[in-house]
Amino acid sequence: MSAENVYTSIACNRTPQSADWGENGQVIFAACNSVAVFEPNSNGSVKIQKTFVEHTAKVNTVKWISNHEFLSGAYDKFCILWNIKDQNAPKIWKLIGHEDGVTFVDAIRVNDQWLIATTSLDSTIKFWSFSIENDAYEVFYTIKLGSGFCFALKFAILPNSKDKVLLAYSTDNHNIHLTCEQIVDGKREFVKVDTLVGHENWVRGLDIVKLNNTELLLASSSQDTFIRLWRISARQTIEPIQIRKKANIFATNEDIQIEEKIFTVKTSGGKSLSYAVTLESVLLGHDNWVYSVHWSKTFDNRLQLLSSSIDKTLIIWAMQEDGVWMEKVRVGEVGGNTLGFYGGKFSPDAKSIIGHGYQGSFHIWHQSENENIWIPGINVGGHFSEVRDLCWNPTGEFLLTVSADQTTRCHAPWKRADTTDNLTTWHEIARPQVHGYDMQAICLLERFKFASGAEEKIVRTFQAPVNFIENLKRLCNIESSELDEIIESTPKGASVPSLGLSNKAVFDESIPVAADERHIKDQYPDNYFVPISMTSPPTEETLMQNTLWPEVQKLYGHGYEIFALSATSDGKILASSCRATNDEHAQIILWDTSTWKQIQKLPSHQLTVTQLKFAPNNKWLLSVSRDRRWTLFENDTATDALCNFKLIATTDKKNGIHSRIIWTCDWTHDSKHFATGSRDGKVVAWQQNDNDSGCSLKNYGALSTLELAKNESVTAIAFASCFAPNNCDYVAAIGLESGSIHICTLNTSWTILFTIDQVNAHHLTVKRLQFRPSANNPYQLASCGSDHLTRIYQIKLNC
Repeated sequence: MSAENVYTSIACNRTPQSADWGENGQVIFAACNSVAVFEPNSNGSVKIQKTFVEHTAKVNTVKWISNHEFLSGAYDKFCILWNIKDQNAPKIWKLIGHEDGVTFVDAIRVNDQWLIATTSLDSTIKFWSFSIENDAYEVFYTIKLGSGFCFALKFAILPNSKDKVLLAYSTDNHNIHLTCEQIVDGKREFVKVDTLVGHENWVRGLDIVKLNNTELLLASSSQDTFIRLWRISARQTIEPIQIRKKANIFATNEDIQIEEKIFTVKTSGGKSLSYAVTLESVLLGHDNWVYSVHWSKTFDNRLQLLSSSIDKTLIIWAMQEDGVWMEKVRVGEVGGNTLGFYGGKFSPDAKSIIGHGYQGSFHIWHQSENENIWIPGINVGGHFSEVRDLCWNPTGEFLLTVSADQTTRCHAPWKRADTTDNLTTWHEIARPQVHGYDMQAICLLERFKFASGAEEKIVRTFQAPVNFIENLKRLCNIESSELDEIIESTPKGASVPSLGLSNKAVFDESIPVAADERHIKDQYPDNYFVPISMTSPPTEETLMQNTLWPEVQKLYGHGYEIFALSATSDGKILASSCRATNDEHAQIILWDTSTWKQIQKLPSHQLTVTQLKFAPNNKWLLSVSRDRRWTLFENDTATDALCNFKLIATTDKKNGIHSRIIWTCDWTHDSKHFATGSRDGKVVAWQQNDNDSGCSLKNYGALSTLELAKNESVTAIAFASCFAPNNCDYVAAIGLESGSIHICTLNTSWTILFTIDQVNAHHLTVKRLQFRPSANNPYQLASCGSDHLTRIYQIKLNC
């Protein structure tokens, strides 16, 4: 018995230097409290292969230092050195010493040691030596910045030396400081040798490249929008000289005079080495903060520089034959609700570039045969805040998730007929809703219609447009005449007016509305839908602008923010609840989805209803609440009304088994049993019986109680849509606040078959679980959590 990870979806943390592309071809990135790894060029597709969990707070920075070793720094005050030669059993070393979050890391190998530098919010830079032979580390020096902060740092070996290390770092005084390793009174120290002045705002990015045996080139990028290039050259004389050269200062091409600055360092043998620092160029191309720079060399050894900016662009700079640095390629985003890029990296062969930005999304471009043309590629993505709810569509074709990042996202399998093994990989294929409020709940009403709730008092419903259905057919290789009938009666797509929150249906994109006839909210044509025919998963820019679903209806009636939603299996009745502190607001509202009118209010609870669940046969509605009670409503089908739900069973504080908040509930596929999970660490399976169980109105009693560890809060539970292979046990998944997931069976008692641990499940609270409603994959399980992760597992059972 096991669980194979089929799909992992998560965004990159929104900090500079939170992603790195290694010489091994793999990209690592900070993903909430974990570090994720993927290969951008894997059989024409891409998949997150592994997440490494050890930090207990948000990861700020990551850095490859060899083909199987990397560094990570986080708000938990630790820098961790990872060795992932065996990805299933990685070795780690925690570098403990900082008093606040670690914000930046770098390392360089000197002889048989790693020299590591870490910066922190405690206003220090610490230097660590890690002995590869002895497998041990120590802090040997600390630079104290007083009340200042270090924003970037970079190591290099000085020219004309084998082991003399240079460290460049930037602080909040706008300057770049150069320090060199020296022996002072028998101790290793980093002594400041020069300060580079010129930037007029914080320097956010640094990178150094070796030009030849006698020269280095240092690139610095700043919030002043400029990039400066500094040449560090070995010198025989210690006297600075005036030199005349061509330099594209402020994009000019004039002869200017530049004065060298000289510094000297001493080797271990007492020999003095002299170096000159010269301002090589000032590059102006961005019109907003420039967060990072990255050097690379092409296959023919030509030097190029990649810069990333909050102005939504990445620029590749190259030196011309006359020695002037010019913009070679510019790529990026156009339009959309985003704030540009935090970082960018070249691939090891310099034929691809990747950028990560404010939305946590990755953008990748590959160089075509024409080296000046870069083509967008397929990439990984996901939510950049906690994922609070998910649901499969009734046929299991795709998965919808909602998050506190204010988006609803659609995930589906890309089935490729162009590969010999019919390769299938999962991807985000649409972003049906981009909202102005944090999303909270979602449920499917029909195959292509869903309802969602956010931190507002409104329930919104959406219908899939023609463009989505057509692309779904192509990407997922679906052949269905039913889809052709749906296509005939639905809008082409949707757009959002510049001053609005509602997705507006677009029925015919070929007929533009005259400017003088548009509503004031619709005056900006850039927001109008443009249909796209997809043969591969969409890029981030396409997801943001051309995959919205039209909004069908807004449902008003709740007094506070929506918290939970559920719908009957036929989609005719929708149930909703909101945050509540009294019995009036804790009432459940039932809606007729054909007329969008309220048809019933169900009172019972006194506090927020945390989850709602209709039985698969639509006869019962189960609710659980913060008031530590569950309530069961039965639909009286004897009347002609669509529904007439009546309270038939409930627990109270005296006779209920749960002693804490009940977070979750679910029904077995045959509607005979339901289960509840609580903060008290208990999972209880319930059934109707003839014995007095202490429940009111009807005799419902506990079939079996599973007691987990005392502090193991149960936050999610889901039953599979069929029995276990032995055809007698129910299969269930139980999610915990710790992030682990138990795979269980239920007969007359609970049995835990195995556990998916935090590394392979979640490292924060599991928010929701649901098995895929598919005859071919009945044990495919989707999960989401507070750690921003959405995962899909293939559960393999032997029972």
